[in-house]
Amino acid sequence: MIASENGKDEVRVLRGRCVVPGVAEGEALVTRDAISGWGGIDSRTGTIVETRHELRGVSFAGKVLVFPGAKGSSGWSNAFHLTRSLGVAPAAMLFNQMSTKLALGAVVTRSPSMTAFDQDPLAEIETGDWVRVDADRGLVEIRKRRATV
Repeated sequence: MIASENGKDEVRVLRGRCVVPGVAEGEALVTRDAISGWGGIDSRTGTIVETRHELRGVSFAGKVLVFPGAKGSSGWSNAFHLTRSLGVAPAAMLFNQMSTKLALGAVVTRSPSMTAFDQDPLAEIETGDWVRVDADRGLVEIRKRRATV
């Protein structure tokens, strides 16, 4: 945990391995459920539609998607490729469990993506936190959301 120069914001830093290079930032969307590409997302809206998924009905479009990994068939790459072509892909993806379907899905979205972290991103990042992903340098900066009164 690092305090910013103005002493107001706390910034947490994770280090990990680049899967897809690039830099992006945005609001975090975190799930502890693996995501199924084929039949689990609506590629036209970037919305998770899987019946029993904790984020059913929530769109990941433009968000930093933080999740454990992929599940299901190899349709992951096609489903996520469509999100990129339709402009509803995640801004970036952070995940714990690398698989071939996830690697290909990350590549076709062209969203900066990382894995193999020094700390569990699911334990450090909460939905609503502001996250900057610098996959080129292997760094994730987390600014915790502020509670509103």
